[in-house]
Amino acid sequence: MNANTDAVTTEQLLLRRDEGGVVTLTLNRPTQFNSLSQALMGELQVELERIAADQGVRVVIMAGAGKAFCAGHDLKEMRSDATKAFQKALFRQCSKLMLTLVRMPQPVIARVHGIATAAGCQLVSMCDLAVATDNARFAVSGVNLGLFCSTPSVGLARNLGRKQAMEMLLTGDFIDAPAALARGLINRVVATEQLDAEIRKLTDSILAKTPVAIKAGKQMFYRQLEMGLDDAYELASETMACNMLAEDAQEGIDAFVAKRKPQWKGR
Repeated sequence: MNANTDAVTTEQLLLRRDEGGVVTLTLNRPTQFNSLSQALMGELQVELERIAADQGVRVVIMAGAGKAFCAGHDLKEMRSDATKAFQKALFRQCSKLMLTLVRMPQPVIARVHGIATAAGCQLVSMCDLAVATDNARFAVSGVNLGLFCSTPSVGLARNLGRKQAMEMLLTGDFIDAPAALARGLINRVVATEQLDAEIRKLTDSILAKTPVAIKAGKQMFYRQLEMGLDDAYELASETMACNMLAEDAQEGIDAFVAKRKPQWKGR
């Protein structure tokens, strides 16, 4: 697959579009509601690792083709092999993918429309930001099939309040976009025709900042969430001290004092 071209075919599982430091990755299994097959997860893993190493990419947008964002795992594929080894490998692959989203230096924005269910809802929760259409719906619905959404619960519990997350996990019921916004799963809700413009506001704001601060800040933010209070402040202090020594931080402060626009150098 040539991931860097806009001239794509419907046979590609993952589409990539580059524009001004922003990469849009589109899950492209529309007839399967972009369910996460092993092949799709494999392509997405490769592309995310490639992007993470590319300093020219500043922001990533995660999108879905067709009528939905992502309906979770491919259930037919999950049922194709009943061995524990196959199932563990499948969920390890998915977990590695989700961790990559958090650990890559670029902010990742979920562009959500239609449904985001099970691992699709997990995908939203593991992106740094999420913007959804006002008719989008979210669920971790595995429990309806006799399968508690254990791996999606990891991201869900780190976005929502504990009881709100457990309600979704125990009932499998859908919540609408306003509820997802109120509970902390997404950042913004807009009409369908305004979705790309709203995401553009976020990308433009991020692009206006130095990548030095964005990279260090994202890494610190997720690490400190797993720490006790003392260790979190120690890490934050170390990060700020190192950030303050960066050329761009000094330029930013000098520009503020001089009442001019900073000229970032990315160092």
